[in-house]
This record gives sequence, C-alpha cells and structure tokens, in this order.
Amino acid sequence: MTASTTRRTTAARSRLAAVGSIAVAGALILTGCGDQTNDSGSDEGTKGTGSSSAAPLFAKLPKKIQDAGVIKAGTNAEYAPMEFQEGGKIVGVDPDIAAALGEKLGVEFQFTSGSFDGLITALNSGRYDVAMSSITDTPQRQDGLDDKGKKLGPGVDFVDYFTAGTAVYVQKGNPKKINSIEDLCGQTAAVQRGTTYEKALQTQSKACTDGGKKKINIESFENDTEAQTRVKSGGAVAGVNDYPVAVDLARKSGGGNDFEVVGEQVDAGPFGIAVNKDNKELTAALEEAVNAIIEDGTYKKILEKWGAESGAIDKAAINGGK
Repeated sequence: MTASTTRRTTAARSRLAAVGSIAVAGALILTGCGDQTNDSGSDEGTKGTGSSSAAPLFAKLPKKIQDAGVIKAGTNAEYAPMEFQEGGKIVGVDPDIAAALGEKLGVEFQFTSGSFDGLITALNSGRYDVAMSSITDTPQRQDGLDDKGKKLGPGVDFVDYFTAGTAVYVQKGNPKKINSIEDLCGQTAAVQRGTTYEKALQTQSKACTDGGKKKINIESFENDTEAQTRVKSGGAVAGVNDYPVAVDLARKSGGGNDFEVVGEQVDAGPFGIAVNKDNKELTAALEEAVNAIIEDGTYKKILEKWGAESGAIDKAAINGGK
C-alpha cells in the first residue's frame, strides 16, 4: 500500500498481529474459524470457473485440489471493504481477488466465515486449504511463535497480495480531539480481541506508562462490530482498525455521520493468503496466480471497485512480512 505513513512501531501491523496464546497449533491468533457461521461458495464474489484443466495455472495446483475443483477458504466476514456479508453472500476485496485467482487456477474458492481467532488452527487442522481474511503476514505467524517467542505450532506460509497499516477512528467531530494513537494515553479505546491493533494498543499503553502518563484502558471485544458500537456510543473515545476498513467505516456508517479517521495510518505491512507449510505446491501456484492478475490488470480493477487502491502491490511475495 502506498501508505500515507509507514512508520514501524512493533505495534500496529494490521488485522492480526497479536500472535500470543491463541497461535497456530491450537493458539495462533489470526483470523476467523472456530464454529463456522456462514458458507459462501456460490456468491458472485467468490465464484470461479470450477475445475478446469484449460485454465493457465491449473497444472500448478496439487492434485487433491485439481480433483476437488475448489479451494476452501476460511475468513471472518465483517471487515468491509475487505470481506463482509451482504444479502447472505460474502463479498469484498478478498472474495473478488479470490475469484480472479480462481479464473487463473481453474478452480472455485469457497469461503466460510466464522470467529476471527481460530482460522490458522483450522487451516493447519485441514479444515481449510487457505485462510484469506486481511491477515497480516508477520514473522511470528510464519514461525508459529507467540509474542514472547515461544513456539506454539508449525506456523504458516503467506502469499502476500495487499498492504495496509493501522488507523485510529473516532466519533464524527472528534469530540476528544484525538489525533493519533499516542493521544490515547489515559483514554478508553475499543478493539477486536486477538488482532494486531489490540497489540498496537497494548504496546502504546506501555509507552504511555513508561513516559509517565496513564495507561490506555483497552476494551477488547469478540468482534469488531461491538468495538464500533462502543465508539459510536461514546463509551470509548476511539477504535483502532486496518486503514482501509477504518476509511470505509467512516465513509459509510450512518451515511458518513458516525465516524472519522484521525491521523495517518502507521506501520504498513502486507496482507497474505495463509497456507499450510506442508502445501508448498499450493503456495507457489497462488503466488503465480496473484502475479498473473496483477499483470493483466484484473487486480487493479478490483481494488478500484472497492476504493482500496492505496493497498496495491506490484508483485506477490512469499513470507514478505518483516
């Protein structure tokens, strides 16, 4: 993403960097799985061509996926414009990118939405072939480590396809005059549990107390909708989210009258499609497919459709998160 600012703070990497006690082999915190709440393999945004040996990259896929004709994808569909539910369908940037990848690969992506903090565990248990849910690619997730460096599982590989930073959003009019995450010392902030932006708030809170200021009162919720409601009601002075999600929220919620984004996005990093480390063939095929849709212009059109051009990349990467 051509971030307004790509200031590295060990904190705000994006949707899920709190790779703590939830990580991979039963604990990596990454994105939504748990009990599944919505299957959406037939909606317009996720429909590919089905199994097709005529597709340019079909031969690159593992035989198991060739035979199935589908790639099962786990997501947490409550992050417009990246992935969200509309009319019973999962739509957004990620489903549209997945559909374009499916055209190159000759298979259909079938998305299932569920809780945010179990996707990686489900992926490594075989429930999904990939996890695609605005997941920030971090070294901890690659290696299956918690935030203290303890090994919790095998980790995952990422095929990076987008980039985004963390943003702070407040009530429209900014009644508390919050201009950055640093202004949250001594204030109440709302966030979704188990995300990179929860970690960003924890890191900033420590910086507050180290500097002689009051800690941030962090209210963590099961889903982002609850965090948004808390900010809207005034119970929290701010919420923290991925930059494209925060911008979309400010533009659409209440007809644009509920929220506004303050300051600049920080600590921009890559979003990746997570793949089991044993599935190198699928990882390589996805990398080729991402590059193919970038080269033929499909990728750019999808981002323009959703107003997400700022997150565009020039080339796919495997495990590019640093």
